[in-house]
Formats: sequence, structure tokens, C-alpha cells
Amino acid sequence: MLLQRENVRMVRKLAVIAACMFAFGYALVPIYKTICEMTGINILALGEQAVPGEKPKLPVNTQVDLSRTITVEFDANSRGPWEFKPAQRSLEVHPGELTTVMYEFQNIQNRRMSAQAIPSYAPMQATSHFNKLECFCFNQYTLEPGEKKSWPVVFYIDSKLSKDVKTITLSYTFFEVGGKTPPAPVAVVPVVGSHT
Repeated sequence: MLLQRENVRMVRKLAVIAACMFAFGYALVPIYKTICEMTGINILALGEQAVPGEKPKLPVNTQVDLSRTITVEFDANSRGPWEFKPAQRSLEVHPGELTTVMYEFQNIQNRRMSAQAIPSYAPMQATSHFNKLECFCFNQYTLEPGEKKSWPVVFYIDSKLSKDVKTITLSYTFFEVGGKTPPAPVAVVPVVGSHT
């Protein structure tokens, strides 16, 4: 009987502890929000203070050079039987401006395939000034037969790019990884002085 009373008392204590833990967890969100508003750490909390119907004022990106415009052309090449193309052929951007473009891919084969893209730039001097923050070229992808995908390229052009450059071409070559790519042709060099 004594053991049963102690068990009941222990269950009550555990129930109170569980209820307190739940209440504390529930109260964490408003506590966190209050601390962030007081210290100014959380930018999202500041955005919630905006007047409804009024667009929140975002800080101006001072790294964008609005005095210049660069045309970026997008190109897609594939080594294999699949469809690969940019969603748009070109656009105009300001140096420092964050931009997103999409590339579309479809495996039109009747088998699963793995592929990867390799970027190239023209003119060559743009290579070190074309900064990609997100790109499908960073990874290999496996697609099922007939599967379609759209992948983003998020980039900005460094404002230190020479002012002579008005157009940049971003070109991707998409190739199968581990596929049956024919070997490069071997050149036959005639041997000098041999008689056949």
C-alpha cells in the first residue's frame, strides 16, 4: 500500500513537471520575440512593426552600381540526347545586383541518367567577376526517364568588372556522368622515313 502511494505521488510530480515544460516551451516564442525586439537582433521582428498596407522599407543595397548596365546572355549546350535550355535568353543587370535565372532540363531517354553542367564565360575577364551564390552546376543530378527539372542560378556581377565589358555570356555544357561518351579521336601521325 505504501509503495502504491509513492507511485501515485511520483506520477503527480512527473505530470506537474511535464506541464511546466510544455508551458515553458509554449512561452519561448513570445519571450524570444520580445528579446529580439529589445536588442534589435532579429530583422524579421522589425518588419512586423510596419503599418499594414504600407510596404516595409528595406535597406538600400549600396553595392549596386545603378550607373551601369550589363547584358547577360544565357547559353546551353548538351552532350547527349536530352533537352537543356535557359528559361530566358538574356537580361540586363546592374553590377552588384542579385539576380536569379532558371534553366530547364528534361531527360528524353528511356533510361535513368546522371549528369552535371560545366560553366564557361565570355569574355574571359568576366570569369573572376561573375559570382554564383547558387547554381545547379555545383552538383550532379540523377533524372528518371522523361523527368523534367528547373534549376536556378543566383548570381551577381562584381562592380570591379572593367567598364569596357557591356555583355557577358554564361554558357553551360551539360554532360552525362559515367555514361557512354565516345573517346576523343586519336590522330594518326605518319612516321617519317618509313616505306610501306
